[in-house]
Amino acid sequence: DRLCGYSNSVLLKDSLMQQNHEQFDKSKVLTLLSSAEQVVRLSREYFPVGEPIPKSGAALQASGEAIFVDDIPSPINCLYGAFVYSTKPLVRIRSVEIKSKSLPGVSAFLSYKDIPEAGQNIGSRTKFGPEPLFADELTHCAGQPIAFVVADTQKIANRAADLAVVDYDVGNLEPPILSVEEAVGRSSFFEVPSFLYPKSVGDISKGMNEADHKILSAEVKLGSQYYFYMETQTALAVPDEDNCLVVYSSIQCPEYAHATIARCLGIPEHNVRVITRRVGGGFGGKAIKAMPVATACALAAYKLCRPVRIYVNRKTDMVMAGGRHPMKIEYNVGFKSNGKITALQLNILIDAGQYPDVSPNIPAYMIGALKKYDWGALHFDIKVCRTNLPSRTAMRAPGEVQGSFIAEAVIEHVASTLSMEVDFVRSINLHTHNSLNLFYESSAGELEEYTIPLIWDRLAVSSSFNQRTEVIKEFNRSNLWRKKGISRVPIVYDVPLMSTPGKVSILSDGSVVVEVGGIELGQGLWTKVKQMAAFALSSIQCGGMGDLLETVRVIQADTLSVIQGGLTAGSTKSEASCQAVRNCCKILVERLTPLRERLQAQMGSVKWETLIQQAYLQSVSLSASSLYLPDFTSMKYLNYGAAVSEVEINLLTGETTIVQSDIIYDCGQSLNPAVDLGQIEGSFVQGIGFFMLEEYPTNSDGLVVSEGTWTYKIPTLDTIPKQFNVEILNSGHHKKRVLSSKASGEPPLLLAVSVHCATRAAIREARKQLLSWSQLDQSDLTFDLEVPATVQVVKELCGPDSVEKYLQWRMAESKRACHQRDGLVHS
Repeated sequence: DRLCGYSNSVLLKDSLMQQNHEQFDKSKVLTLLSSAEQVVRLSREYFPVGEPIPKSGAALQASGEAIFVDDIPSPINCLYGAFVYSTKPLVRIRSVEIKSKSLPGVSAFLSYKDIPEAGQNIGSRTKFGPEPLFADELTHCAGQPIAFVVADTQKIANRAADLAVVDYDVGNLEPPILSVEEAVGRSSFFEVPSFLYPKSVGDISKGMNEADHKILSAEVKLGSQYYFYMETQTALAVPDEDNCLVVYSSIQCPEYAHATIARCLGIPEHNVRVITRRVGGGFGGKAIKAMPVATACALAAYKLCRPVRIYVNRKTDMVMAGGRHPMKIEYNVGFKSNGKITALQLNILIDAGQYPDVSPNIPAYMIGALKKYDWGALHFDIKVCRTNLPSRTAMRAPGEVQGSFIAEAVIEHVASTLSMEVDFVRSINLHTHNSLNLFYESSAGELEEYTIPLIWDRLAVSSSFNQRTEVIKEFNRSNLWRKKGISRVPIVYDVPLMSTPGKVSILSDGSVVVEVGGIELGQGLWTKVKQMAAFALSSIQCGGMGDLLETVRVIQADTLSVIQGGLTAGSTKSEASCQAVRNCCKILVERLTPLRERLQAQMGSVKWETLIQQAYLQSVSLSASSLYLPDFTSMKYLNYGAAVSEVEINLLTGETTIVQSDIIYDCGQSLNPAVDLGQIEGSFVQGIGFFMLEEYPTNSDGLVVSEGTWTYKIPTLDTIPKQFNVEILNSGHHKKRVLSSKASGEPPLLLAVSVHCATRAAIREARKQLLSWSQLDQSDLTFDLEVPATVQVVKELCGPDSVEKYLQWRMAESKRACHQRDGLVHS
C-alpha cells in the first residue's frame, strides 16, 4: 500500500501561490523543487504498533508551543553564562585579563580554581576517561574552555566572554600535534581495548597471491562534519533546598550528566536531579559534548546560589563541538580480472582530538560498515591518534559512514583500473549468506533475514536502473556542458541493542503515564513508546479500550525517577525503550487480570475505567518498572538497504543537481512507518551534506574557521533530490528483535554515498570528453573525488579550462575539415 504519493508544494515562485486553488495557473509554474513517493506495507498484527501515526508532539513543535530548555521561563534572579575558550593549542595560560569586569551586569568569572575543594575539574566522562571542565595552567587545544562568564543577560555574558583577553606562553613546550601524520611521528595514540578492536578476516597473503591485479598504496582522506542541530547546546541549573540542584539539560544522556555534575561539585548524586523533556536535534552532538555545558551551569548556580542558564551561540558551539572523526586511509587491494576482489589491506589513522571521548569505539564501527562487501580476505591496522584538537565525538553513524565510503572508494578504483562498469563490480562482490556469516559472525542471522539480494534486484526494477543507465549514456553523448551519472550502492549496518529502563503508571481515571530511558530527539521515540504501551495494555481485554492510545502520555526523563537511562544513540534506543515499556505493561496486566476476571464474572463485561477504579479501591499496585536487558545471543543484528541516485553536473559552474534518488530500506516490521520514513529521508539528506557540501576546516592553530552559515553549508530545499522515492521493505518476523522491528535512524545516512558515486560517474564522462578534445588517451580515467564534492571540487575536476579546450578542439576540427575540403578540390 502507498502511504503517501505526493508532490512537494514548495514552489520556486511564491508569487504564483494563490489562495483560491481553482484559480491557480499551473502552466506558469517553472518547476517543483521536489516531488516524492513513499511506499510501505502496513501490518495490523500488533495494532496500534505498526500504524503510521503522526509523530507525538508534532503539532506542538510546528506551532512553537513545544517547550525546550530555553523556553522554560527564567526563575527569579536568574543569571546567564558564556564560555571563554582558548584560541591556541598546547600553550601555557599566563593570565586572563577580564575586561568584562568593566561591563555592567557581569556577576562572576569562573575557572578551574572555582571548583569546590571536594569536587573535581571534570566536564564530561566516558568509560575511556574524563575530560576537564576547564583548562588549568595549560590549554591543550584551541576551543578548550578556559572560563565561564556569568552575567545578568545572555547578551552581556556573550559580550563579556568576547572581551576576555588571554595571555599565552609557549615557552618550554613541545609543538602541538595538529595532524594524524604528526601523531604517528610522535607515537601519540589512544589505546583501543582488545575486546573492542575488530577482527581481521581470512588470510591476506593468500588473497593477494590469488589476485590477477593489485592496487598498492592508494590513499583516501575524509574530513569532519558539524551537527548543525537547530537548538544549540543549552542548560538551566536551579539551586534547591538542602544543597541540591535541579538541572534542565538538552542532552542525549541525562544519567551521565547527573554523575558528572555530582563529581564536579563534590556532592552525592542524590543531591542532583537532571531533567530532559526533549532535545532540539542531537545527532550525537548532544551526548558527551552537552555534559560540560550542564556542568558549567551547575557549578555557577552552586557557587552563586542563584539560577544560571546558557544558550550557547552558534559560533561557540561550532568551535567547541569537535564533530565527526577525520581520517586518513591507505589501502592495498588485490582482485581478479572479472572484478572479484580477493584481498583488502588497510592502514587507517583516526583523528580523535585531545581526549578519548568515544573514539576507541570508532574502529569497530568503521570496519562493521566496511565489511558490506565480500573482500575475500580483510586485514587492517587502525590507530586512534591523539592530537591537539578538540576531542571528536559521535556524529550520526560514527565510523560507519567512513567505513562504507572507503568500501565504495575501493570498488570504484578497481572498476576504473579494469575499465569495467562499477555496478558490475559491486554486484560481483556482494555477500552470499555464507560469506556474510564469515564476516559478521553472530550478527548475520538466518538466511531468510539476509535481504540484500532481494533489495538489490528489486531496486534495479523499481528505479528502472538499467533503462536509465542507457538514457544517461545518450544524454552524455548529446550534451557538451552538462553530464549525468547514476549509481547503485548497498549498505550493511551492524547495530547493538542496549539495556534501557521503563516505568508505566496507570492513574485513577485510566490514563497512563510512561517514563523511559530513551530521550526524544525528534526521532519519534515517544510516538513508538505510546503505541507499544497501548498495544501491550490492550491484552487485558476490557471494553472501551479502542482509544487507549489517546490515554497514554510519555513524560520527560528525570534521573531521580528512572535511573540507568544510559545513552540515546546507536539507532536502537527507541525499540529498546518500547520493549522496556512492554515488559512493564506485562507486569501490570498480570496484576490486573485476576481482578478483571472477577469483575467479568460479576458484571458480564467490564470497561477499562471501571477496572482501574476497582484496582485503586482494592489497592492493586498500578505502577511497574522494568530494565530491559537484550538477550546476549541477539544483542546485535544487521540492517540492509540500497539506493540509486542520479545526478546532473554543470561543467561550467561545477554545480551538482540530484535528479532522482530511490531507496529501499529493510525496517523489519516497522513500529511506525511514518516515523521511519522521516528518519530514512532525513538521514539520507544529512548524508548528502557530508558527501557533497559540508566543510569544517580549521586554521593553522586548529581553531575552527567555519563558524556559521556564511561559511558552513548544510543541505537546503534545493539539495533534496528532485524526485525522492523511498520504499520500506517489510522483511517478516524475527522473534529475537522487538516485535521484529529494525533501526532506521542512522543506517540510511550511508546510502547518500550513492550521490557522491553518481557525481564521480558524471565527472568521469566530463573528463573523458576533455581528453578527447585534447586527443589524449581515455583508457585511464582514475581520479580522486574529495569528500565533500563541493562545487569548487567538481569544477576543478571537470577542467577549469574546459571552454578553452573545447574552442581549441573546434578550431582544430575546422582546420582539419578545411584541409580535407581543399584536398578534395585540388584532386
